[in-house]
Amino acid sequence: MNLLSVENLSKAYGEKPLFDKISFGIEQGQRVALVARNGAGKSTLLNILNKKDIADEGNVIFRNDIRVSFLEQEPHFDMNLTVYDALFFSENEHQKVVKAYEIALETNDSKKIEEAMLLMDSLNAWDYEAKVKQILFKLKISWLNQKINSLSGGQLKRLALARVLIEEPQLLIMDEPTNHLDLEMIEWLENYFTRNDITLLVVTHDRYFLDNVCTDILELENRKLYRYKGNFEYFIEKKAEREFNEIQELDKAKNLYRRELEWVRKMPKARGTKSKSRVDAFRQLEDKIAGKRKTEELKLNVKMSRIGGKILELKKVYKSFNNISILKGFDYTFRTGERIGIVGKNGIGKSTLLNIIAGLENADSGKINLGETIVLGYYSQKGLQLKEDKRVIEVVKDIAEVIPLSDGSKLSASQFLQLFQFPPEMQYTFVSKLSGGEKKRLYLLTVLIKNPNFLLLDEPTNDLDLLTLSTLEDFLISFKGCLLIVSHDRYFMDKLVDQLFVFEGNGVVSGFSGNYSEYREKLKVEEKEVKDEKINRKDNEKLEVVNSKKEKLSYKEKFELESLEKEIQHLEERKKQLLEALQNPLLHHEQLAKYTEELADVNTLIDDKSFRWLELSERA
Repeated sequence: MNLLSVENLSKAYGEKPLFDKISFGIEQGQRVALVARNGAGKSTLLNILNKKDIADEGNVIFRNDIRVSFLEQEPHFDMNLTVYDALFFSENEHQKVVKAYEIALETNDSKKIEEAMLLMDSLNAWDYEAKVKQILFKLKISWLNQKINSLSGGQLKRLALARVLIEEPQLLIMDEPTNHLDLEMIEWLENYFTRNDITLLVVTHDRYFLDNVCTDILELENRKLYRYKGNFEYFIEKKAEREFNEIQELDKAKNLYRRELEWVRKMPKARGTKSKSRVDAFRQLEDKIAGKRKTEELKLNVKMSRIGGKILELKKVYKSFNNISILKGFDYTFRTGERIGIVGKNGIGKSTLLNIIAGLENADSGKINLGETIVLGYYSQKGLQLKEDKRVIEVVKDIAEVIPLSDGSKLSASQFLQLFQFPPEMQYTFVSKLSGGEKKRLYLLTVLIKNPNFLLLDEPTNDLDLLTLSTLEDFLISFKGCLLIVSHDRYFMDKLVDQLFVFEGNGVVSGFSGNYSEYREKLKVEEKEVKDEKINRKDNEKLEVVNSKKEKLSYKEKFELESLEKEIQHLEERKKQLLEALQNPLLHHEQLAKYTEELADVNTLIDDKSFRWLELSERA
């Protein structure tokens, strides 16, 4: 069943065509990714689907009476609303019933609570409410009474994501959904999409997300749309095949073009009707060659400043905000060529460490000793702080008119911009006219142009297209200096880092030798070992009880045996209370998590005390 049909859609801005007569459809259950270079028209296409832009020609047809939700890259909310009101705003019947139920609970109106519970029963909305609580818990949204205007950019993006998931649309259209999520949230989101029957159209640069979630990939290139039935790995394979075939076709076209060009030049000005068709064919061939012109690859062979023996030392560094500890006595001495990734939950202090190294924030105490030869290059989340009326080439020339390369040669600012996919016609474009990805690419250029030998990269992959990502990775692989990277892009991290700083919370930072996937495997093994050890311990304790000798109990042990009977009885009563509480549909998601954790602790205590009671009673 087709939920969305796009037919012969075209769009251009002035003389810049984005796409020409593209068509595609999305059927129920398909999870489709849209990939393209920065500025190729991905966001424009989503805006047309969202009725925020108008196509020059063509049709967009959604199936009648389906719920469609959009997650924009920059979410927009009424700043005066509370988080609670922003979450439950749609006409979804389940949402309206759950909202009425929650309001009745807040006002403690018994009559309204009873009415709301009857409605919840009639719509079978209890499962929906449990699902809402799970979404809020996993995305760490517990600030329901806060005003929207008090939230950070990352909190707004998570709120927008929670809202579209809560809406339960039949078609979900998303622009970069993994931006501002930590790695744990991204992995949960992947599982959520694959386990639930959700139809997706998503723009994302996250290659593991593409590989794990998507069933189809649409590639927008040279104004045309190509469809690949498979995940990211299949897309890469088939794209390479297509480009190889097109290069061969292009070589043939070029030979024909040369012959046709010679013919056109020799033609008399008074063309007859017989030659008109040949002239038209020549024009079509000219357009074909222009459309398939091989794109120049991004090359980042920037000269790196010489690096000396002393690089960077952090000694007993402490940092906290509002009594929340970020770093507690952090010690590390960097060595030449180290490549370190930083992982941890959002808001735990990863970016703070980079800011302290870069000198943008002060530590509460401790020493940060930077080597005299170290030139820091810092790519921060805040991005490029420039006036919107500045031209692209002016941004580069403000830093350097001439750029030295690693082979001893030099490039002008204009030539350097061309290597970053800014052709001459774009170099005099105002910064305000660039797409989000193009601005990030320009920002990256301004960092690398300074010849750094120690790179601090804070979420460098956000909004970059796959070509730029791949080329940036190739550059960083050959980079001889030090790398310190904060990124939620697991593919990027796996490819570049060989050790991790793991922010565990409460100021604790541990080290791990390996990349992110290896770290996740280690955690899984440890979790299994802990579980197995617990099972073995219980089995051994049972065996010890069976094999123990019936020795006379001491007075202390007799007292312990009597006390254990009472303690076990109290624990069983508490267990019963917790189980009853967890069945309560009124339970807030924070209390749900608290009771679940307490129940696990109570079960452990019951097991431990029961084994001890059995051991003592056997000897009594």
